[in-house]
Amino acid sequence: MASRKVSLVLTGRVLMCQQLPAQAARAAVAPHVASFSSSAPLETAKKMNYKMVVVGGGTGGCAAAHMFSRKLGKGNVAVIEPADTHYYQPLWTLVGGGLRKLDQSAQPMNKVLPGACDWIKDSAVQFDPDNNTVFTKHGYEVKYDFLVCAMGLQLNYHLIKGLPEAFDVDPSLCSNYWDKTVIKTRPAMEAVTEGNVIFTFPNSPIKCAGAPQKIMYLTEEYLRQSGKRDKTNVIYNTSLGVVFGVKKYAEALTKIVQERNIQVNFRHNLIEVRPDKKEAVFEHLDTKEQKVFDYAMLHVVPPMSTPEALWNSPLVNESGYVTVKRETLQHTKYPNVFGIGDNTDIPTAKTAAAVASQTGILKKNLAAAMNGHEIAGKQYDGYTSCPLVTSKNTVIMAEFDWDGQPLETFPINQAKERRTMFHFKADIFPQMYWHMLIKGYWHGPGLFRKAMHLGMSR
Repeated sequence: MASRKVSLVLTGRVLMCQQLPAQAARAAVAPHVASFSSSAPLETAKKMNYKMVVVGGGTGGCAAAHMFSRKLGKGNVAVIEPADTHYYQPLWTLVGGGLRKLDQSAQPMNKVLPGACDWIKDSAVQFDPDNNTVFTKHGYEVKYDFLVCAMGLQLNYHLIKGLPEAFDVDPSLCSNYWDKTVIKTRPAMEAVTEGNVIFTFPNSPIKCAGAPQKIMYLTEEYLRQSGKRDKTNVIYNTSLGVVFGVKKYAEALTKIVQERNIQVNFRHNLIEVRPDKKEAVFEHLDTKEQKVFDYAMLHVVPPMSTPEALWNSPLVNESGYVTVKRETLQHTKYPNVFGIGDNTDIPTAKTAAAVASQTGILKKNLAAAMNGHEIAGKQYDGYTSCPLVTSKNTVIMAEFDWDGQPLETFPINQAKERRTMFHFKADIFPQMYWHMLIKGYWHGPGLFRKAMHLGMSR
């Protein structure tokens, strides 16, 4: 008799059957998943119906689930999310730099999702928005009146030849973008005695576009303070043509890399890692010339994309991103579908700060759609923020909109390195995240910005 594993969370309760015979597994979760089958064809899958379904349990997904569970009540909102753990990933720069521990960035998923929602611990694999349905990996057919797509981005290390396998054999290879490899960064940093210390930026949109160089500044500082800097070359190989996409902050960062003697190579894209030879192969995106760099430490930022389940969906554009009206977050074709966060085609930097501002827009506009009202009023302005860590106690607090124009909260020059801004990054923002943002209470600093600028700011 076949065996299978079933896991479902319904309104705060965890129902699990591990390696039970198929008939016993079905009986154990009755009546909620009486016909559940990990291999059932979609036409015979267990059907479930909700007022609202959220796909993704990241920052935007959690916030959306909290906001609308409070509005709609128990059992009317479901979240489809396979992971057991929710990470506050903006902390991983400090984890990689040895300034925080990985467990400080983690909470169990069942602690961050609202108790009033149903947690379907599974992966979405197919979307049928014409019939208001999401299909899951283990055979659920989840119907919705309204859908929020909050799936984030997936990491595509496999697009770099030699990865991810090389992480297992080379301790000098690290990456702050994955919980399995962020813990390798500090040991790799400390093991350097001489040679090239290389940091990469891939040829794709990524989450937190400042993070690839944040760890570079922390590493350079460590090498300098430990007396190793004169024997090392710190190199930033980026696929971009600029050090940062906003002119004001790019000018400040350019000054920093010059003062710290950091070599920046533009339009260089990592295509292969050879751990046995300690070599990294880069392709110049304009000339197509390949260049091999020896490395003593290599910090890799992988190419990223939306999750594969979205790629063939009617919800996305040719690049795989959920197409929404950028001011309202409502889908361009399906009015009962909204997107939030990194998986959307909103033309702004993909950060937790952007999600925070988007939650307020989602709350108002999705509620209006649910009530049959025309979406009007408050609109998203593209606000995002990137706290650019430049040392173990300083940050440049970059805040800007989707046009690359500064949109700063404080009435000071935020392009300057400041200890106070590091305190926000390291101590205040994590608390705001756990207690406000993912619970749907923090919608960005817009009101504070206006107050700080005496009403003279957007």
